[in-house]
Parts: sequence; C-alpha cells; structure tokens
Amino acid sequence: MAVDVKILGNPSQTAEERQEEERREHLMLDPKPREEMNHMVIDAMTHTSKRYWIVVGTLALLVAVCLLGAWANMIVTGVGVLGIRRPIFWGVLIVTFVFWIGISHAGTFVSAILRVFKAEYRRPFTRAAELMTTFGLAAGALYPLIHLGRVWVFYWMVPYPNARQLWPNFRSPLVWDFLAITTYLLSSTIYIYLPLVPDLAMARDRTTGWRHTIYKVLALNWRGTEMEWNRLRKAITIFAFAIIPVMFSVHTIVSWDFAVAMTGGWHSTIFGPYFIVGAILSGISAVVTILFVLQKTLKNMDYFIRPEHFDALGKLILVFSMTWAYFFFNEYLLNWYGGDKVIKDILTAHATGPSAWVWYLMLICNVAIPWLTLWNRRIRRTPWVMAIITILINVGMYAERYTIIPLTLGHQRMPFDWGIYNPRLTELLIPLGTLFLFILLYMLASRFIPLVPVWEVQEGQVAHTLRKMGKSKVPSVSELE
Repeated sequence: MAVDVKILGNPSQTAEERQEEERREHLMLDPKPREEMNHMVIDAMTHTSKRYWIVVGTLALLVAVCLLGAWANMIVTGVGVLGIRRPIFWGVLIVTFVFWIGISHAGTFVSAILRVFKAEYRRPFTRAAELMTTFGLAAGALYPLIHLGRVWVFYWMVPYPNARQLWPNFRSPLVWDFLAITTYLLSSTIYIYLPLVPDLAMARDRTTGWRHTIYKVLALNWRGTEMEWNRLRKAITIFAFAIIPVMFSVHTIVSWDFAVAMTGGWHSTIFGPYFIVGAILSGISAVVTILFVLQKTLKNMDYFIRPEHFDALGKLILVFSMTWAYFFFNEYLLNWYGGDKVIKDILTAHATGPSAWVWYLMLICNVAIPWLTLWNRRIRRTPWVMAIITILINVGMYAERYTIIPLTLGHQRMPFDWGIYNPRLTELLIPLGTLFLFILLYMLASRFIPLVPVWEVQEGQVAHTLRKMGKSKVPSVSELE
C-alpha cells in the first residue's frame, strides 16, 4: 500500500484549525456514515416538487414544438425551408452536430482519463459527466438523420447484408458519422453502466414499489461480495483504457468530414487534434455548468459538489484553452505562410467580412475570458462565476464551429460563387429543440439514476486520512489495492 503525504494549509494556523479547514474544503476528508450518505443520494432522487414537474412538462412541450414540429415541417415541405443555398450546403444543423459530439467527449475525459491518472477530485461528479456523454450523443445523433432530408431512407447509411448486394457509400461522411456515433454510444453506455451497478443495488435496497422492481432488475443481483468488487474494478479499468482511443477516434472522424475535402480552409492535417482539443474544452466547460445547476437544484448536492471541484476543473479549462489557442493560431500561421492566396482571402474574410463579429466572439470567449479570469483561485472557487465563464466558453466554441463551416464555405475560390449564410427559423428551432431535449433527459435521469457514485466517494474517503507528523496532522492518500 503506497502512501502519498501532502502538507497543506496555512503554517500559522493551529493543528485543530488546519484540520477543520481541510475537512470543510475537501470532500475526501469530510466523511459521513455510509448509511447517511446513501440516504442523502436517495432523498435527492425521490424528493420531487411541483415546480420540477412544471419544468419537465414545459421542456417536453418545447421539445415537441421546436424539435419534432420543425423537423416534421421540414420533412413535409422539403429542405427548401432551410437557409442552405449555393455555395453553402452545410449550415447550423451541421454546426450543432459537431457541437454536441464535442460536448459528449467530457464524460469520457473526466471519468476515464482522470481515473487512469488517479485524480481523486473526480470521484463525486464522474457520473454527471458520463450522463452528459450519453445525452449529448443522443442529441447529436439526430442530426445526420435530420440533415439527410429523406429520413425514411436512413437505412442507406447502415452497412447491412441485403439480397440486392447494395452497400452504403463508405466515402460519405454520413456513413462515417453513423458508425462513429454508434460505436461511441454503445461503448459509453456500457462504461456508464458498470460503475452504476453498486449504486443501483443501493437504491434497490432502499426503495419500494416500481422503483424497487426496476432497480432489482438493473442491479443484476449485486450482493457486494469481494469477488464481485474485484471483477467490477477490473472491468472498469479495462473499459477506462479501451474507451479513451474510442473517444479520440470519434471526433477525429468528425474532423475528417472536413479535412478530407478539397474545400479551401478545410483541407488541413491539423484538424484531428484541433477538433479533439476543442471538444474537450467545450465538454469540461459544460460539466462545470451542469455541476453548478445540480448543486443549486438537487437536495444535499452541496455536500458532494464543493468549491474544490470547480477549482480543479477551472485549471483544466485554462490548460485546454491555451492548447486550443495554440492549435488555432498554428493553423492560421501554416495557411497564411503557405502561399495560397485563396486561403489568405478566406482567413481575411473571417476577420474583416460581414460576419467578422462571430470570429471575434470566438476569440473573446475561448481565449480572452479564460485567460483573464481562471488564473485567479478565488474566481475558480466561486461556482456562479465559473458557470458564467463556462457558458461563455461554449458560446465561443459554437462560434468556432460556425466559423469553420458556413463562413468558410461562403468564401471559396470563385468570387462569383461567394455567398452569405442566413439561417431560417427551422434551422434555429431544431438546435433549440435538441438543447431542450438534452436538459429534459438530464432532469428525468436525476430522478431515476444516482447522480453521485456513492461507492466511489466512500472508497476515496477511506483512502484519504489525516496522518500525524510531529505535532500536526496532514492529509495523506493511500492507494487501495
């Protein structure tokens, strides 16, 4: 058993004051009895007010009107109701598709990569991030179908055996996206379910009626024996290592939708890592926003979600903001000094054209705001300020995708073929509908799934202890085998 000792706190404080401050600031050093912690999570799931059902009903109505209604109108009327015109045939729908796939990367990153590197602060919010992966993919997976237009022939994207020996066009980005999303959705769902089993068993033992029946089936007769825990930890470790390359491959495939084309401004070898870094930046920002909402709306959640978690995620956001800025300006420098006049014209049009405000909004939200704020520890530990910053970062990431797709397509090699993209009402309602769908799914999940992995928090609290060194006690972390 390895022990890592970290001396924290103000040296001028007494031992008792330092110990109390550590317990107040760090969840791992502030343990509660196991039964009390289980009751806190179950109470948060079963405590439902009238306001909750009013919000759920409103969201369901908005999904029906904005998403299903607008989509049905497009199916009946045709894609002519969209604002896509020559030369811009990819618009807001594809922008939103890339945005949702990017958001979905946070669950895998926060859970799998931080688990591999044994970042202890991840424990209370890994499931909240993992659910964001599933629901983000569910929202993003609709867009290949929506953009297909003739959605009743969606099976043309599916590689299935048939008597006529007709196969999909594997050179089509629609097929790539279908395969990538399907693979990532299945693997991420399994990865969510594995660590969920002990908490489902905990919910099974503390609920009655229909909830007990459902949890009994989903818990797979979990009894918590040593053999079951040993197998579960091995399975989670294997999936944690296996799903990381899947995460990277999915957004690389999305970047290939653009990079393999000969379109000016897209044909770039840097798009793969550039898209991945942008996806992680937007995804972690979305995790912070969701944690703030959960902390303020769910009962007992302020015990599990503390300023230390916003602080740690704020540092990650700052690092990935700098990494994103490096790739962004690297791409511009390579294209600018590449000698292609058309590419230079495209880059100039981004910064000086009629839609230049989108380009500047992207830089302000993705670079200026994080760099000017997240270096400050007090800001990082203030949840409502972090929520505002992360919302602005995702606005900037949406502006980045908008710059890459319709703004780049509107300024190509032939001046007579330039155009300005003006999205129509249908294109605005459908993305809003998927946003409402995402929120609705999350709200429903908060009442049926333990959003806090209680067993992981309890395991971390066992591993974290205050060890006596001299006349004072300092926090230490033991690696549990």
